[in-house]
Amino acid sequence: MIPRYSRPEMVAIWSPETKFKIWYEIEAHACEAMANIGVIPRENADAVWKAKDVEFDVARIDEIEAVTKHDVIAFLTHLAEHVGSEEARFVHQGMTSSDVLDTCLNVQLVRSADILIKDMEALLAALKKRALEHKDTVRVGRSHGIHAEPTTMGLTFARFYAEMDRNMARLKLAREEIATGAISGAVGTFANIDPAIEEHVCAQLGLSPEPISTQVIPRDRHAMFFATLGVIASSIENVATEIRHMQRTEVLEGAEFFSMGQKGSSAMPHKKNPVLTENLTGLARLVRSAVIPAMENVALWHERDISHSSVERAIGPDCCVTLDFALARLTGVVDKMLVFPENMLDNMNKFPGLVMSQRVLLALTQAGVSREDAYSMVQRNALKVWEERLDFRELLLADAEVVAALGTDGVEEKFNMDYHTKHVDTIFKRVFGA
Repeated sequence: MIPRYSRPEMVAIWSPETKFKIWYEIEAHACEAMANIGVIPRENADAVWKAKDVEFDVARIDEIEAVTKHDVIAFLTHLAEHVGSEEARFVHQGMTSSDVLDTCLNVQLVRSADILIKDMEALLAALKKRALEHKDTVRVGRSHGIHAEPTTMGLTFARFYAEMDRNMARLKLAREEIATGAISGAVGTFANIDPAIEEHVCAQLGLSPEPISTQVIPRDRHAMFFATLGVIASSIENVATEIRHMQRTEVLEGAEFFSMGQKGSSAMPHKKNPVLTENLTGLARLVRSAVIPAMENVALWHERDISHSSVERAIGPDCCVTLDFALARLTGVVDKMLVFPENMLDNMNKFPGLVMSQRVLLALTQAGVSREDAYSMVQRNALKVWEERLDFRELLLADAEVVAALGTDGVEEKFNMDYHTKHVDTIFKRVFGA
């Protein structure tokens, strides 16, 4: 998590100041609930709320922790400095550190998910806009990096939209999965704290009570959350890789926007490099790197250990901040991306007519030629296009066997580009609805 790849709103969620504020709210709501059921005096609960506008001193908490070697105790000691030792004597009653730590972490993850959902909405809007804009912009499809058959740029954007739409559903489910809290005390048995306290605290924080928490909230929830972020990161890389390919000099079907005054290279003034999408490829690797550690956090000893703690202190902020930045950056790339339809047609025609080979193959089989013979007839002409850059249609028209099977008009008809785009509207309805 470095400023270069960070945005303020997400960073604020993971700041020490925010964390301690959430810790305070957990403790204050717990005291309020205890007073409601008569476990502690009302005046003590009210005294805790007097600190609601306090800016907790991070340096002071760190100073106390240097002695106690325990972050939650350090915070509670600092809280008592504001509230008063006598007034604060019931704070944290019946609770354990994980009640505070785990519930806070999930509040932070939920808030982060809300920002990521907004990011996804913006990206989906940008992808849809570009898909509709280029619905009928013909370009060659590629398989294995080699020319295949015609498609459209709109379909390229549409498939990225559909992928991100699935990711949106996954993210919303991950948010729901992580939105639990636990105020269940040592080993999670509620022996020293009433379950009603947990219900009250969770309701105030927008969480659901964890059905069974031992002393920690089960980490399969977190594994699912970070795995979802990893899938989204992979989809970001999927889009970025396509754009990087399109910007290659010998392709140049699309490119990142190059702003006034921008420089592409310190050595070569002519360069326009795809730096944003290359950056996104790297950021995707960072987010994915958290997935395996998150899954390894699921297996903890008995009712609690802290082997997961150091991992989550790093991957929580790092993944959320990085993915937030990456989604915003990708949205900007898509929104401003330059598209070059003429270059798309030029590329498709570098090997004139070659992309129609399957249609000719199928026509020959429908005309009664065996598939093996039909494949041979088409391939022998196609290879000449590869090797000599001849025109595929002209070669077919000069091939007596092909003409005998299809006729001249039959060969000519197989080079109608509309054949390949006739179902684009159907696909768009599937992706975007009517």
